[in-house]
Amino acid sequence: MNAPMSTTTLETAAETAPDVLLASMFLEARRSNKPLRVVPETIVPINPKAAYAVQDVVARVLSESGKGEIIGWKVGAATPTATPSCAPLHRATVFESGHELSPSFCRFHGVEAEIAYSFGSDLPARAEPWTTEEVATAIGAIHGAIELLDTRFVTPDSQHNLSHLADQGSHGALIIGRGVTSWRDFTPTTLPMTMLVNGEKSYDQQGGNKAGDPLRLLTWLANHAVERGRPLRAGDVVTTGSTMGTLFLDDPAEICVSFEGLFPVETRLGAPFRL
Repeated sequence: MNAPMSTTTLETAAETAPDVLLASMFLEARRSNKPLRVVPETIVPINPKAAYAVQDVVARVLSESGKGEIIGWKVGAATPTATPSCAPLHRATVFESGHELSPSFCRFHGVEAEIAYSFGSDLPARAEPWTTEEVATAIGAIHGAIELLDTRFVTPDSQHNLSHLADQGSHGALIIGRGVTSWRDFTPTTLPMTMLVNGEKSYDQQGGNKAGDPLRLLTWLANHAVERGRPLRAGDVVTTGSTMGTLFLDDPAEICVSFEGLFPVETRLGAPFRL
Protein backbone atom coordinates (compact mmCIF):
# COMPACT_ATOMS: atom_id res chain seq x y z
CA MET A 1 0.00 0.00 0.00
CA ASN A 2 1.03 3.59 -0.44
CA ALA A 3 1.77 5.90 2.47
CA PRO A 4 -1.25 6.77 4.65
CA MET A 5 -3.34 9.70 3.49
CA SER A 6 -4.09 12.38 6.07
CA THR A 7 -7.53 13.91 6.51
CA THR A 8 -6.30 17.20 5.03
CA THR A 9 -4.91 15.44 1.98
CA LEU A 10 -8.14 13.48 1.65
CA GLU A 11 -10.25 16.64 1.61
CA THR A 12 -7.98 18.32 -0.94
CA ALA A 13 -7.86 15.32 -3.25
CA ALA A 14 -11.63 14.81 -3.07
CA GLU A 15 -12.13 18.03 -4.99
CA THR A 16 -10.76 16.50 -8.18
CA ALA A 17 -10.47 12.70 -7.77
CA PRO A 18 -13.67 10.62 -7.98
CA ASP A 19 -12.08 7.68 -6.16
CA VAL A 20 -11.07 9.86 -3.22
CA LEU A 21 -14.46 11.58 -3.16
CA LEU A 22 -16.29 8.25 -2.97
CA ALA A 23 -13.82 7.03 -0.36
CA SER A 24 -14.47 10.12 1.73
CA MET A 25 -18.22 9.39 1.57
CA PHE A 26 -17.64 5.85 2.83
CA LEU A 27 -15.36 7.07 5.60
CA GLU A 28 -17.85 9.70 6.72
CA ALA A 29 -20.61 7.08 6.75
CA ARG A 30 -18.42 4.94 9.02
CA ARG A 31 -17.58 7.87 11.31
CA SER A 32 -21.09 9.24 11.65
CA ASN A 33 -23.08 5.97 11.44
CA LYS A 34 -25.18 7.69 8.80
CA PRO A 35 -25.44 5.35 5.81
CA LEU A 36 -25.43 6.47 2.20
CA ARG A 37 -28.60 6.28 0.13
CA VAL A 38 -27.00 6.49 -3.28
CA VAL A 39 -23.69 7.10 -5.04
CA PRO A 40 -23.87 10.04 -7.46
CA GLU A 41 -23.71 8.70 -11.00
CA THR A 42 -20.63 10.78 -11.79
CA ILE A 43 -18.50 8.93 -9.20
CA VAL A 44 -19.79 5.36 -9.51
CA PRO A 45 -16.65 3.32 -10.31
CA ILE A 46 -16.43 2.68 -14.04
CA ASN A 47 -14.64 -0.67 -13.68
CA PRO A 48 -13.11 -2.92 -11.00
CA LYS A 49 -9.80 -1.03 -11.15
CA ALA A 50 -11.61 2.18 -10.16
CA ALA A 51 -13.40 0.33 -7.33
CA TYR A 52 -10.08 -0.98 -6.04
CA ALA A 53 -8.69 2.56 -6.07
CA VAL A 54 -11.49 3.53 -3.68
CA GLN A 55 -10.74 0.50 -1.51
CA ASP A 56 -7.09 1.51 -1.29
CA VAL A 57 -7.90 5.03 -0.11
CA VAL A 58 -10.31 3.71 2.53
CA ALA A 59 -7.81 1.06 3.63
CA ARG A 60 -5.03 3.61 4.12
CA VAL A 61 -7.23 5.88 6.23
CA LEU A 62 -8.61 2.99 8.29
CA SER A 63 -5.09 1.78 9.01
CA GLU A 64 -3.92 5.18 10.18
CA SER A 65 -7.06 5.71 12.27
CA GLY A 66 -6.65 2.64 14.46
CA LYS A 67 -8.14 -0.30 12.52
CA GLY A 68 -4.74 -1.97 12.28
CA GLU A 69 -2.78 -3.36 9.39
CA ILE A 70 -4.22 -5.43 6.57
CA ILE A 71 -3.94 -9.08 7.61
CA GLY A 72 -5.92 -10.76 4.88
CA TRP A 73 -8.45 -10.57 2.08
CA LYS A 74 -11.87 -11.70 1.01
CA VAL A 75 -12.10 -13.05 -2.53
CA GLY A 76 -14.91 -14.50 -4.59
CA ALA A 77 -16.37 -14.89 -8.04
CA ALA A 78 -19.83 -15.10 -9.59
CA THR A 79 -19.09 -18.38 -11.42
CA PRO A 80 -16.22 -20.89 -11.66
CA THR A 81 -14.91 -19.04 -14.73
CA ALA A 82 -15.72 -15.40 -13.87
CA THR A 83 -12.96 -12.95 -13.01
CA PRO A 84 -12.68 -12.87 -9.19
CA SER A 85 -13.03 -9.76 -7.05
CA CYS A 86 -11.58 -9.00 -3.64
CA ALA A 87 -11.19 -6.60 -0.72
CA PRO A 88 -8.55 -6.21 2.01
CA LEU A 89 -9.33 -7.06 5.65
CA HIS A 90 -8.01 -5.08 8.63
CA ARG A 91 -6.93 -6.57 11.93
CA ALA A 92 -9.82 -4.85 13.74
CA THR A 93 -12.40 -6.87 11.78
CA VAL A 94 -10.87 -10.37 12.01
CA PHE A 95 -11.51 -12.52 15.10
CA GLU A 96 -10.96 -16.04 16.41
CA SER A 97 -13.82 -18.47 16.92
CA GLY A 98 -15.82 -17.74 20.05
CA HIS A 99 -15.61 -13.97 19.74
CA GLU A 100 -18.71 -12.04 20.77
CA LEU A 101 -19.43 -9.03 18.58
CA SER A 102 -20.85 -5.96 20.26
CA PRO A 103 -24.26 -4.75 19.05
CA SER A 104 -22.68 -1.61 17.58
CA PHE A 105 -20.00 -3.40 15.54
CA CYS A 106 -22.11 -3.78 12.37
CA ARG A 107 -25.28 -2.15 11.08
CA PHE A 108 -26.31 -5.40 9.38
CA HIS A 109 -25.65 -9.00 10.31
CA GLY A 110 -25.54 -10.81 6.99
CA VAL A 111 -24.17 -14.21 8.06
CA GLU A 112 -22.21 -16.35 5.58
CA ALA A 113 -20.48 -19.71 6.06
CA GLU A 114 -17.15 -19.68 4.26
CA ILE A 115 -13.92 -21.62 3.82
CA ALA A 116 -10.77 -19.66 4.53
CA TYR A 117 -7.06 -20.33 4.12
CA SER A 118 -4.08 -19.03 6.04
CA PHE A 119 -0.68 -18.70 4.43
CA GLY A 120 2.49 -20.20 5.83
CA SER A 121 4.93 -18.33 3.60
CA ASP A 122 5.18 -15.08 1.66
CA LEU A 123 4.28 -14.60 -2.00
CA PRO A 124 6.26 -11.41 -2.67
CA ALA A 125 6.38 -9.23 -5.75
CA ARG A 126 8.36 -10.68 -8.65
CA ALA A 127 8.50 -10.42 -12.43
CA GLU A 128 6.69 -13.71 -13.14
CA PRO A 129 3.11 -14.42 -12.04
CA TRP A 130 2.65 -16.87 -9.20
CA THR A 131 1.49 -20.28 -10.42
CA THR A 132 -1.26 -22.34 -8.89
CA GLU A 133 1.16 -24.90 -7.47
CA GLU A 134 3.38 -22.20 -5.98
CA VAL A 135 0.37 -20.64 -4.28
CA ALA A 136 -0.71 -24.07 -3.06
CA THR A 137 2.72 -24.67 -1.57
CA ALA A 138 2.47 -21.39 0.34
CA ILE A 139 -0.85 -22.33 2.01
CA GLY A 140 -0.50 -23.23 5.66
CA ALA A 141 -3.99 -24.34 6.70
CA ILE A 142 -7.69 -24.48 5.88
CA HIS A 143 -10.31 -23.02 8.23
CA GLY A 144 -14.04 -22.81 8.66
CA ALA A 145 -15.12 -19.18 8.80
CA ILE A 146 -18.11 -16.92 9.32
CA GLU A 147 -18.20 -13.62 7.46
CA LEU A 148 -20.65 -10.90 8.37
CA LEU A 149 -21.77 -8.86 5.41
CA ASP A 150 -22.26 -5.20 6.25
CA THR A 151 -22.62 -2.08 4.15
CA ARG A 152 -22.11 1.65 4.33
CA PHE A 153 -25.35 2.01 2.34
CA VAL A 154 -28.86 2.15 3.76
CA THR A 155 -29.67 -1.24 2.26
CA PRO A 156 -27.49 -4.18 1.15
CA ASP A 157 -27.37 -4.88 -2.59
CA SER A 158 -29.08 -1.59 -3.36
CA GLN A 159 -26.35 -0.05 -5.53
CA HIS A 160 -24.34 -0.84 -8.64
CA ASN A 161 -22.17 -3.88 -7.92
CA LEU A 162 -19.00 -1.81 -8.42
CA SER A 163 -20.13 0.62 -5.72
CA HIS A 164 -20.51 -2.30 -3.30
CA LEU A 165 -17.11 -3.62 -4.38
CA ALA A 166 -15.63 -0.19 -3.66
CA ASP A 167 -17.21 -0.39 -0.18
CA GLN A 168 -14.62 -3.03 0.83
CA GLY A 169 -16.77 -5.69 -0.79
CA SER A 170 -19.48 -5.11 1.85
CA HIS A 171 -17.21 -6.56 4.54
CA GLY A 172 -18.27 -6.33 8.16
CA ALA A 173 -16.35 -8.92 10.18
CA LEU A 174 -14.67 -12.29 9.80
CA ILE A 175 -14.55 -15.01 12.47
CA ILE A 176 -12.00 -17.76 11.87
CA GLY A 177 -11.97 -21.31 13.23
CA ARG A 178 -8.85 -23.27 14.11
CA GLY A 179 -6.82 -24.35 11.11
CA VAL A 180 -6.16 -27.83 9.72
CA THR A 181 -2.81 -28.16 7.97
CA SER A 182 -3.81 -31.11 5.76
CA TRP A 183 -5.80 -28.78 3.54
CA ARG A 184 -5.15 -30.79 0.35
CA ASP A 185 -7.27 -33.61 1.79
CA PHE A 186 -10.43 -31.50 1.44
CA THR A 187 -12.64 -30.89 -1.59
CA PRO A 188 -14.27 -27.52 -0.82
CA THR A 189 -16.72 -27.67 -3.72
CA THR A 190 -18.51 -30.64 -2.13
CA LEU A 191 -17.58 -30.29 1.55
CA PRO A 192 -20.63 -30.79 3.82
CA MET A 193 -21.58 -27.81 5.99
CA THR A 194 -24.12 -27.24 8.73
CA MET A 195 -25.07 -23.95 10.35
CA LEU A 196 -26.81 -23.70 13.70
CA VAL A 197 -28.57 -20.48 14.70
CA ASN A 198 -29.40 -20.44 18.42
CA GLY A 199 -28.94 -24.20 18.46
CA GLU A 200 -31.36 -24.88 15.59
CA LYS A 201 -30.16 -26.13 12.21
CA SER A 202 -30.58 -23.48 9.51
CA TYR A 203 -28.41 -25.04 6.77
CA ASP A 204 -27.29 -28.59 6.03
CA GLN A 205 -25.73 -28.96 2.60
CA GLN A 206 -22.76 -29.97 0.47
CA GLY A 207 -20.63 -27.36 -1.27
CA GLY A 208 -22.51 -24.32 -2.48
CA ASN A 209 -19.81 -21.77 -3.29
CA LYS A 210 -20.72 -20.43 -6.74
CA ALA A 211 -17.06 -19.53 -7.40
CA GLY A 212 -15.98 -23.16 -7.66
CA ASP A 213 -12.40 -24.19 -6.83
CA PRO A 214 -10.99 -21.77 -4.22
CA LEU A 215 -7.42 -22.45 -5.37
CA ARG A 216 -8.23 -20.57 -8.58
CA LEU A 217 -9.34 -17.61 -6.46
CA LEU A 218 -6.21 -17.75 -4.30
CA THR A 219 -3.92 -17.83 -7.35
CA TRP A 220 -5.68 -14.85 -8.87
CA LEU A 221 -5.48 -12.99 -5.57
CA ALA A 222 -1.77 -13.70 -5.11
CA ASN A 223 -1.03 -11.91 -8.36
CA HIS A 224 -3.64 -9.20 -7.89
CA ALA A 225 -2.28 -8.38 -4.43
CA VAL A 226 1.18 -7.88 -5.93
CA GLU A 227 -0.32 -5.39 -8.38
CA ARG A 228 -2.00 -3.58 -5.47
CA GLY A 229 1.36 -3.19 -3.72
CA ARG A 230 0.45 -5.48 -0.82
CA PRO A 231 1.59 -9.05 -1.64
CA LEU A 232 0.32 -11.98 0.40
CA ARG A 233 2.42 -12.67 3.49
CA ALA A 234 2.84 -15.51 5.94
CA GLY A 235 0.02 -15.28 8.47
CA ASP A 236 -2.47 -13.68 6.08
CA VAL A 237 -5.93 -15.20 6.02
CA VAL A 238 -8.09 -15.29 2.89
CA THR A 239 -11.77 -16.18 2.94
CA THR A 240 -13.16 -17.49 -0.32
CA GLY A 241 -16.85 -16.64 -0.49
CA SER A 242 -20.16 -17.80 0.87
CA THR A 243 -21.25 -21.41 0.53
CA MET A 244 -24.91 -20.57 1.31
CA GLY A 245 -25.81 -17.08 0.20
CA THR A 246 -26.47 -14.61 3.02
CA LEU A 247 -28.69 -15.01 6.07
CA PHE A 248 -29.73 -11.64 7.52
CA LEU A 249 -30.45 -11.64 11.24
CA ASP A 250 -32.26 -8.88 13.10
CA ASP A 251 -32.02 -10.29 16.62
CA PRO A 252 -29.17 -11.42 18.87
CA ALA A 253 -27.99 -14.89 17.91
CA GLU A 254 -25.44 -17.61 18.55
CA ILE A 255 -23.99 -18.97 15.31
CA CYS A 256 -22.08 -22.22 14.85
CA VAL A 257 -20.76 -23.31 11.45
CA SER A 258 -19.28 -26.79 10.95
CA PHE A 259 -17.58 -28.01 7.79
CA GLU A 260 -16.97 -31.76 7.81
CA GLY A 261 -13.44 -32.48 9.05
CA LEU A 262 -12.74 -28.88 10.11
CA PHE A 263 -12.97 -27.33 13.54
CA PRO A 264 -16.32 -25.59 14.12
CA VAL A 265 -16.40 -21.80 14.16
CA GLU A 266 -18.68 -19.94 16.54
CA THR A 267 -19.69 -16.40 17.31
CA ARG A 268 -22.32 -14.59 19.32
CA LEU A 269 -23.96 -11.55 17.77
CA GLY A 270 -25.75 -8.73 19.49
CA ALA A 271 -28.63 -7.09 17.65
CA PRO A 272 -27.34 -5.17 14.60
CA PHE A 273 -26.97 -1.43 15.10
CA ARG A 274 -29.46 0.74 13.17
CA LEU A 275 -30.20 4.43 13.44
